[in-house]
Amino acid sequence: MTQPLNSDDERAPNERPVAVVASRHLCVTTQAGSGTVPVYANGDWLVPTGNVRRAVILIHGRLRNADTYFDLAQQACALAGGGPDDTLLIVPQFLASADVAAHELPSSTLHWDWTSWMGGENAEGPAPVSSFDVLDAIVQTLASREQFASLAEVVVAGHSGGGQVVQRYAVVARDEEQLAARGVALRYVVANPSSYVYFDAMRPTASGDFATFGAERCASFNRWKYGLEDLPAYASGVDGVVAARALESRYAQRDVTILLGGADCDPQHPALDRSCAAMAQGDHRLGRGLAYARYMAMRHPRGLAHRTYVIAGVGHDAKGIFASAQGRVALFGDGL
Repeated sequence: MTQPLNSDDERAPNERPVAVVASRHLCVTTQAGSGTVPVYANGDWLVPTGNVRRAVILIHGRLRNADTYFDLAQQACALAGGGPDDTLLIVPQFLASADVAAHELPSSTLHWDWTSWMGGENAEGPAPVSSFDVLDAIVQTLASREQFASLAEVVVAGHSGGGQVVQRYAVVARDEEQLAARGVALRYVVANPSSYVYFDAMRPTASGDFATFGAERCASFNRWKYGLEDLPAYASGVDGVVAARALESRYAQRDVTILLGGADCDPQHPALDRSCAAMAQGDHRLGRGLAYARYMAMRHPRGLAHRTYVIAGVGHDAKGIFASAQGRVALFGDGL
């Protein structure tokens, strides 16, 4: 049974097995090995679907409750006037090791530490496959001209922990060329994450300016997933200042929308990342998101393909974010 999603969704403990696991599975194969990931979808997306014009990939939060997010995606799609005939909804489920054991899932099922999938880290088994590799596999499937001949747009979106996945993926993703070659637009929607990837040692100050942050205050402040030091295996081969600049330049040119709850400003929220690396970015999610928007605008005064919206009265609430007018437009556009 699907669990309700409300403003307290992310307050619940995440270190316990999920209640529901998706029945469909996607096979993900890399040079390092292969495995399967449970997936919710509003159609059989592995067979030709010629009329679909938009695909929305929605990433769940730290509770791994993909069933709830799938219901949310369907509700938001209906509010936006879409349906399964023109909009494909895909919600992959990044399971923890305890989920596999509790549900006696096949040995092929990819599983991570409780939250390591948020930063694109490799699965603990059955193969070292990154959560970013899973998104690549979905994008590659959508890039098939034969299966999705009418596809015009792909949206990768996430809230909270899922927002962390999407923001990091937008920095290091490597397979968008397949969609671009077909003229398919790719957009990223990041909602209420606890932290962001910074591209240098600058961090926001209490005055709202930016200054170099000293490593003596927090040794991990610039390590992945907060900065570009010690990148995950998915981004292997990316090293040095030149490569970092290339990642930033590419990220700045990607179509990124950040959605922030105007009431997501509780510095003591139980699900807020309060590590020293996260606290270097601000006291709470709203402040961190607004600071990051200023940071990117400062570094890219011209040509930044990003936008940030604050949704008044909404806290750490995926339903409130994506059911809002700004959220519906971010996910589904103004209509294709």
